[in-house]
Amino acid sequence: MEYKLKDLCRIKHGYAFKGKDILKIPTKYILVTPGNFAIGGGFKGDKCKYFNERGEFPKEYILKANDLIVTMTDLSVNSDTLGYGALVPENKKIYLHNQRIGLVYDIKGNIILKEYLYWFMRTYEYQKAVVASQSGTAIHHTSPERILEIVVDIPNIKEQQKIVNILFSIEKKIELNNQINDNLYNISKNIFRNFYNNNTGKWQACKIKDIGLYISDYVANGSFKSLAENVKIYDDKNYALFIRNTDLKVNFTQGRKYVDEHSYNFLNKSKLYGRELIISNVGDVGSIFLCPSFDIPMTLGNNVIMVDSKDTEVNYNYYLYYFFLSVEGQYLIDGITGGSAQPKFNKTDFRNSQIELPSKEEIMNFNNKVIPMYNIIEKNIKENETLEQIRDTLLPKLMNGEIDLHKIEI
Repeated sequence: MEYKLKDLCRIKHGYAFKGKDILKIPTKYILVTPGNFAIGGGFKGDKCKYFNERGEFPKEYILKANDLIVTMTDLSVNSDTLGYGALVPENKKIYLHNQRIGLVYDIKGNIILKEYLYWFMRTYEYQKAVVASQSGTAIHHTSPERILEIVVDIPNIKEQQKIVNILFSIEKKIELNNQINDNLYNISKNIFRNFYNNNTGKWQACKIKDIGLYISDYVANGSFKSLAENVKIYDDKNYALFIRNTDLKVNFTQGRKYVDEHSYNFLNKSKLYGRELIISNVGDVGSIFLCPSFDIPMTLGNNVIMVDSKDTEVNYNYYLYYFFLSVEGQYLIDGITGGSAQPKFNKTDFRNSQIELPSKEEIMNFNNKVIPMYNIIEKNIKENETLEQIRDTLLPKLMNGEIDLHKIEI
């Protein structure tokens, strides 16, 4: 049966928290912003802003676990997240209801389950309707009134519950994989920290260029003119992945870019095969990643450099990865970073930087400890990719009644 959302729920604006109390340094208060919404919906916790613990605000703007929220502002060109829904995470953190976020409340639970409404607010058809009624050009806006005019076709409560159970069973497996990865990541960082602290000052100091590493980037393939003439980037799947800092930060879950075969071959000096060290050197300077392996050709995007030692006698990639994640590694990068409007460093300064290098035997022993953990991390990333594809394929089919729920037992 069809309803307008205004007949099923209400949406209210958040509070205008004072800018002077909004921080980047973690506190017990997380200020929910549009940056906490993933493309396609769902809560994203990797880009958080915090609120001063001494700052004042009405306590009714503290969100509760599993509150349904929507983003009503979007800075992206294509309104990638505008209107999408998310559930407030259930953990020990305190989340605050910011002014650009809508809280969905007074939901008529006898007609629609909150969880079903959440998944409806993650459908492409719903978000397309939000975008169609938006205002603004550079900054896109919607409002509770506009969202509440959208129509939803609702099955009975029993069918809603089945749909919700199917989708959340996939979501919980993704969350479990992410938790495992977080734990393994923290364990491997601790292994590095003990390894480094127990040996620093004992190792030989050398310049990065003397290790025998392959260091390259996107612009190493030619002039800006030749790159513009020979490289074409696509939003839809094509011959090779075009890997950017933004892809690595979200584990390739949002808005991938591709290049065709000609572009891939032209970008010969920046091809990727997996497990290369990737460092952001423009803008978001100092973001560090190990490139995952995919069953598709890959090439490096712009504003990042690649570092690889697979042609050397010993694979230094893992040691360098954890080193540049560390305080010492970030300090080294800060030392070669310049620019005010847009921070950046160049490959030459990076190559001339000096680090302490363990012996080959020590590197191999370190690799034996961390590589098995990274293998599991990468396996879980790939499994999540498959699970997300399954979820995103099922979601519209379940919502549109294209799947016979009577044949499914959950």
